[in-house]
Amino acid sequence: MNKADIGIVGLGVMGRMLALNMARNGFRVAGYDLDGDKVMALNTAGDGKAIGYQILGDFFGLLERPRKILMMVPAGKPVDAVIAGLRPALDRGDLLIDGGNSHFRDTERRAAALEADGIRYLGTGVSGGEYGALWGPSIMPGGDPRAWSLIRPIFEAISAKVHEPDGTLSPCVAYIGPQGAGHFVKMVHNGIEYGDMQLIAETYDVLHRGLGLSALQLHDIFARWNEGDLQSYLIEITRDIFATMDEETGKPLVDVILDTAQHKGTGKWTSQSALDLGAAASMISAAVEARMLSSYKEERVRASKSLSGPTPHFDGDADAFVDTMERAMYAAKICSYAQGFGVLRAASLEYEYDLNYGEIAKIWRGGCIIRAQFLNKITSAFARDANLPNLLLDPDLGKAVEARQDALRQVICYATANGVPVPVFSSALAYFDAYRSERLPANLLQAQRDYFGAHTYERVDRPRGEFFHTDWIGSGTAALSSTYPGDA
Repeated sequence: MNKADIGIVGLGVMGRMLALNMARNGFRVAGYDLDGDKVMALNTAGDGKAIGYQILGDFFGLLERPRKILMMVPAGKPVDAVIAGLRPALDRGDLLIDGGNSHFRDTERRAAALEADGIRYLGTGVSGGEYGALWGPSIMPGGDPRAWSLIRPIFEAISAKVHEPDGTLSPCVAYIGPQGAGHFVKMVHNGIEYGDMQLIAETYDVLHRGLGLSALQLHDIFARWNEGDLQSYLIEITRDIFATMDEETGKPLVDVILDTAQHKGTGKWTSQSALDLGAAASMISAAVEARMLSSYKEERVRASKSLSGPTPHFDGDADAFVDTMERAMYAAKICSYAQGFGVLRAASLEYEYDLNYGEIAKIWRGGCIIRAQFLNKITSAFARDANLPNLLLDPDLGKAVEARQDALRQVICYATANGVPVPVFSSALAYFDAYRSERLPANLLQAQRDYFGAHTYERVDRPRGEFFHTDWIGSGTAALSSTYPGDA
């Protein structure tokens, strides 16, 4: 075999599928893993174009210089362990790529440490799961721009492709930005994914538990929705899930799956990062918390026997309500993406990533888990205004939510009255109402902060940036209030 164009360390499902994708697109691939079964699986499927090794020296000996090595290992300590194992054999100018879901701060730390030895590093988000890895994922590389030029031909070849209006094909990959920008954008992608999935789950709960619709009825509804504004990969797979039957019981498979959802941390990281940046991400946070609450299964079973609430029922026009649900979902989805891109904007300013939001929306249109027709509208919004501060301020997207807000309110009112929890729908409406409010009750909050902590406040009748403090206890009726301020 000739020298390999790229090496892949970690031949689990994602690593192996990416290797086969590269081989299918004409690149020579060397793989490395300590697990002999994984090496054999690649050698069996690679047909001589992708070859796996268990001996690190053999793996390195096959790589073309400068070496390009893609690490596909779990985030955290495993990445550091792999880097430590590879580092003695790396030379100046070699490129390491982390294709896992690493935290962007870890990526920046690793890049800085390797740069001292002249080793290039890219933190690269890869989305699309097993199928996407094999047939075309969405790829989000960030880090040294010189390193991007080394790997660009391979990544563009293996990425998903999307048809443009003019008939051309666009690869779903683009250089995201410096430092940890690639992994930051992938993290936010996953946070948006959490919100999308929870919106679908809440819709299912309202229609199934509230209206009593069966899985097969829901299959038909989601099939119809997938032909309209909600068309997306997640709506598509949900449609398929509702039509899948359990061979053991004969019931819809979804009905026999335990109602506890797991999470790997990227949604939580998005929520935490948003808080650090001062960016609103209430829908992502609500989705993460919903998964956490689902894990309290035993407690919830106990509570269901001791805590009472309304029994869901529906007496109206079910078909009309299903249409209302569709409109509410679309409105909430726009709010969710407004929050996600708001986090990206805050990070771009704070960390000097210089993100291209339209380009990000563009590469999310194919390959990734949140791929959807709707992303074309976001791409168009940023084409109209590259510095758009919020998607709700785009004329088309803002009007779309405005026109559907009654549907969103109706769904939340029904769910609340019938005891069906809809935390992400509720967060969407609260966000929309807060964002469109010229005046919010934060004036009272700031008065309270000034009262107990002398934190000062600004006035509506003075220029921004002028701050004032009041001796609340000694002035007017404030002297009649409590004199025991808190300490927070």
